[in-house]
Amino acid sequence: MNADGLQGILPFLNAVDAGSFTRAAERLQVTTSAIGKSVAQLERRLGVRLLNRTTRSLSLTSEGEAYYAACSAALGQIDEAQALLASRRQVPSGRLRVDLPLAFGRRCIVPVLLQVLRRFPQIVPEVSFSDRRANLVEERIDLVVRMGELGNEAGLIARQLFVQHFALCASPAYLERHGQPRDLADLAHHTLMVYGRDGAIAPWSIRDENGRRRTWEPRGTIVLGNGESLLDAVLADIGIAHLPSWLYADAARRNALKLIWPERVIEGTPVHVLWPKSRQLAPKIRVVVDALVEHLSAKS
Repeated sequence: MNADGLQGILPFLNAVDAGSFTRAAERLQVTTSAIGKSVAQLERRLGVRLLNRTTRSLSLTSEGEAYYAACSAALGQIDEAQALLASRRQVPSGRLRVDLPLAFGRRCIVPVLLQVLRRFPQIVPEVSFSDRRANLVEERIDLVVRMGELGNEAGLIARQLFVQHFALCASPAYLERHGQPRDLADLAHHTLMVYGRDGAIAPWSIRDENGRRRTWEPRGTIVLGNGESLLDAVLADIGIAHLPSWLYADAARRNALKLIWPERVIEGTPVHVLWPKSRQLAPKIRVVVDALVEHLSAKS
């Protein structure tokens, strides 16, 4: 499309939005006759009537409705692109309220936040740690990280960071004393440590000896409501726990714990970063989201 193909679109859209050529002319600071001529030329070029005109009102024809919707959507995308470019020219600054899961936030998110703060010291962070699902709008939170499937997140934008991988873990000393479990049934003879809160025990997603994925509800000997406490219990030679890779990886590299059935490591729940939907993404949020995606996407 050449430049002539764009002539008349803004007068047409403003005439529809304002409801008259006169008010559209006031918006665009031109004469009423200029608006009328532009719309008429647009109709001639397209070969269709877009507006029904009377001395008192304007109304869209069926062709005009379709053309108005398409042009409005296109201009909206242009506005968003310009807003994005404008935000990237701004220096990220201001208070940033973040809510994070307890263990994952401390181990995996805070180090990334600290790197961002070294680059942009004008950002003033306010970080809370909780495993509850905070309400961003009511609590005026800028950014949250959530683990698990998303529910009804109206008014929020979500971006997946990675998918957790889970495995059964135990210390070498525990396995030496109690032996390696042979199958799921054999787990009944071991000390199982499970994650639980408010009387609910989190099930284990594991593969059986035939490689089939199963959701298994363990009978936990020890119930702990914190992931890091589960890891501590494993390292203290207490028993077997079902842990995500981001939590057990460092200890596994140090041979402080072993994976039981490492060939059965399984993809678990996704991890997302979420923020309130707005026309223009604030630079302070954008740089944190970009950093989290860059650092955590490799964990999948």
